[in-house]
Amino acid sequence: MKIEDFEDIKYKKEENGICTITFSRPERRNAVTYVSFLEIYHALEDMEKDKKAHVLILTGDPKGNAFTSGGYFTKDMFDKLKEYPDIDLMDIAQKKLCLKLWDFPKPVIAAINGLAIGGGITSLLVGADLIYMSEDAWLGFYFVKRGIIPEFANSFILPFLLGFQKAKEICFFGNKITAQEALKLGLVNAVLPPEKLIPFAREQALRLIPPQGPSIAIKLMKKTIHAYFRDILSDTLDRENKALRKCFTTHDFRESMKALKEKREPVFMGK
Repeated sequence: MKIEDFEDIKYKKEENGICTITFSRPERRNAVTYVSFLEIYHALEDMEKDKKAHVLILTGDPKGNAFTSGGYFTKDMFDKLKEYPDIDLMDIAQKKLCLKLWDFPKPVIAAINGLAIGGGITSLLVGADLIYMSEDAWLGFYFVKRGIIPEFANSFILPFLLGFQKAKEICFFGNKITAQEALKLGLVNAVLPPEKLIPFAREQALRLIPPQGPSIAIKLMKKTIHAYFRDILSDTLDRENKALRKCFTTHDFRESMKALKEKREPVFMGK
């Protein structure tokens, strides 16, 4: 895949070393697909090869009124995926991209400028080194409402960050979490007024780039911090993929999809 072929994200590189990936599907509230994740993967590869690229900022297209509204699935979309032989439809937990983010040597900053649902938050908790959030944004761990489990190794990351009890509460009940609640829980680093979010994220990015930041030391800090947990993440992703494949065969999952389409609450049967 070539950068000029990107459809779901906008990828921008600046002379100062800041790179930006913007989820940019306003017509579907910046929802993501397998193609979105493939594009991100290739953008990360491009940054790895570019010695002038120092820091990545992730954000959402303001026109979409969201950071990202989570996964987007339609029959037409799956038909289109036939054009991408390097997409593994069985990698539901996104192991390939998750480990790419975990191993990515350069700092990643997330600027959550609207709702972040499903993969829109799980990908950040495992892939972003610093997370800043607009005070009017919120997080949605809605997996249980769809009869599935979280992905992007959040089966490990959430308990690691929050402890078992809080992580299970969030996952079991599909909590909506406000920006201030996310800050209190330690899921994000700072909450800012909407108009100050991107300027603040850029200021922090510049602090990580020479002459303000020692980029080699920061790279080695990240590598050292992440090294111990890589095998744990890999194993967790395999387990998530196995569980997700099973979830997708259940009546409860099919009911959740039907309920979503009909704009009603699902009626689960536990089978």
